[in-house]
Amino acid sequence: MSQYPQSPLMGQMMSQPLLISSLIQHADRYYPTTEIVSRRVEGDIHRYTYHDCHQRSKKLANVLKDFGVKMGERVATLAWNGYRHLEAYYAVSGSGAVLHTINPRLHPEQIAYIANHAEDQYLFFDLNFLPVVEAVAPLCKTIKGFVMLCERDRMPASTSIANLLCYEDLLSAASADYSWPLFDENSASSLCYTSGTTGNPKGALYSHRSTLLHSFASALPDALNVSARDVVLPVVPMFHVNAWGLPYSVPLTGAKLVFPGPALDGKSIYELFEQEKVTFSAGVPTVWLGLLTYMGQNKLKFSSFKRTVIGGSACPPAMMKAFRKDYGVEVVHAWGMTEMSPLGTCCTLLSKHEQLSEEEREAILSKQGRAIYGVDMKIVDDAGKELPWDGKTYGNLLVKGPWVIGSYYKQEGGDVLEDGWFPTGDVAVIDIEGYMQITDRSKDVIKSGGEWIGTIDLENIAVSHPAVLQAACIGVMHPKWDERPLLVVVRKPGMEVSREELLQFYDGKIAKWWTPDDVVFTDALPIGATGKILKNKIRDTYRDHQLPTA
Repeated sequence: MSQYPQSPLMGQMMSQPLLISSLIQHADRYYPTTEIVSRRVEGDIHRYTYHDCHQRSKKLANVLKDFGVKMGERVATLAWNGYRHLEAYYAVSGSGAVLHTINPRLHPEQIAYIANHAEDQYLFFDLNFLPVVEAVAPLCKTIKGFVMLCERDRMPASTSIANLLCYEDLLSAASADYSWPLFDENSASSLCYTSGTTGNPKGALYSHRSTLLHSFASALPDALNVSARDVVLPVVPMFHVNAWGLPYSVPLTGAKLVFPGPALDGKSIYELFEQEKVTFSAGVPTVWLGLLTYMGQNKLKFSSFKRTVIGGSACPPAMMKAFRKDYGVEVVHAWGMTEMSPLGTCCTLLSKHEQLSEEEREAILSKQGRAIYGVDMKIVDDAGKELPWDGKTYGNLLVKGPWVIGSYYKQEGGDVLEDGWFPTGDVAVIDIEGYMQITDRSKDVIKSGGEWIGTIDLENIAVSHPAVLQAACIGVMHPKWDERPLLVVVRKPGMEVSREELLQFYDGKIAKWWTPDDVVFTDALPIGATGKILKNKIRDTYRDHQLPTA
């Protein structure tokens, strides 16, 4: 029963639940010949259509039925972006079960913890994750069977995994005669775990309704702007917040879908872009860094690529500028999180901004942008008082909406909401036009002499230096100021820059007291399972770093 009062006069439209199965049905009925192209783990390129995907998804739904998987039970995947993973997206959720995508980059003990916490019944995995599954299988208490996403000739001759099944054998024996069931749209559809919280990973349990609404909103022109005229390649993994919803919003619009598989290096991505005439893609900054480096080294250009959304962590303005100026690619800066399904904001210009200078437009586009319809946001101080949208006052960012988490799976962490709003853990400013800009994660912000210093600005300035490949800024202990900024830098191959030159590079760009106290150079920064720089590991490494005395 609804928690809201009913009007004495109800609408007289058809009552049809918003279900994930309707997306693949729609794509099959209205875009049956549109291609889905996958670079497989096996190394070759696989092609088929939305019609083929729908037929095989129904076969898989029958397999799950034969397995005895019941409505609401969890079925896990450990797989790259590819057509078989997409079939699981629709077969599992469409049949009423819950799709649980697991990040294969996690440590085996973490994978086992998540699988046990979710009480997964079956695990579908790509063949190159066989060693991982062999390691975790004895630790998984509820999994009844393991399905390897491959043909019979790729199955291992021997393995320690009990009840190992072949995916293609199962589908070849299954019927495509299957009617997608109808049920309450608020039923759970998929489960993603986030490592962005303290303690053990916590689960965000999405519903069919929240997923469909997110798909509609994310496809809007001022969001991801996906249409049937696009060729979309999600670089963001399908095991990371459902590839930002693209496996749903792309079939919804009928666009061609291209999957990169495990080959996410600059050369492989570029070749697939050119071969399939990709127009739109999405990914985190670390992936695009590899692509831009490869293209720069080989003096390459794009023939079809026109638009990308970059999120996961703040995109350096220097990267956005390189995409726009050097390659003619529009960059849409986006922000969200696992707890938001994940999209919350996208940054596009208003018509009046066309009159601004290029530098002024770039300053706007470097922000995380305006909330897409369905998401509301506000900034508050530590006492919970709402702060003004003046573009200067920064505070703790809170959000709410129909695809924003209300509580974690199994009520982990207790009541997480603050007066009905979800605290994101981000520190942000919002200007008078509603453009939001993240200044830091609350756990990363540097508190120097009672004042806050945002590390993202310091990192963006460093990365704009021609000799800097990557940069991370952390706070280290200071006897007078409590904390001061330390800049950790990776130089570009074959290029040099000194500590003194880099610190001088900040002159005139920020308040003098924000300038880092020191710079250390390293060969690489630690990267996490979702492609983000791991600030916590950097802090551990340089916790005892001695800053130079004035």
